[in-house]
Amino acid sequence: MSTVEEPSEVQILKVHECWRLLRSNSVGRLAVSGGSGPEIFPVNYFPEDGTLILRTAPGTKMDALMGQEPVALEADGFNSYGTIAWSVVAKGLPEAIPADDPSQESAAHGLSPWEPGTKDFLFRITPTELTGRRFVISDSKRWWPAREPLEAP
Repeated sequence: MSTVEEPSEVQILKVHECWRLLRSNSVGRLAVSGGSGPEIFPVNYFPEDGTLILRTAPGTKMDALMGQEPVALEADGFNSYGTIAWSVVAKGLPEAIPADDPSQESAAHGLSPWEPGTKDFLFRITPTELTGRRFVISDSKRWWPAREPLEAP
């Protein structure tokens, strides 16, 4: 009996399918480069006119967004049966949205922060790269069991 598992088929998604999936979800992870290295933050986002809008408060995330460095936003999901998963990654440069921009009003209706506190600053990410994939979720019986770290002698 072989313990080698056949690789599952991964479907590379076209850009239009990536946008459809991004519109079906509102929570992702934002990866930024900060002064102390890479950081990842859970965020909720709002797709608008080929861009992704997110809201934040002053702090590490906002500092990184203001730094004019590329960022990546990843969103994931699965079908209603929990058998097929998808993952979409949008990479691009963030830009602050001015207070008088019409996006301020539309984002106010679509972005509800999870954490308490005022999050008055909106940023737009216009993707320069948008990739996605869809795949069948492997049967959990085939996963390797978790291993405990080895104790030092």
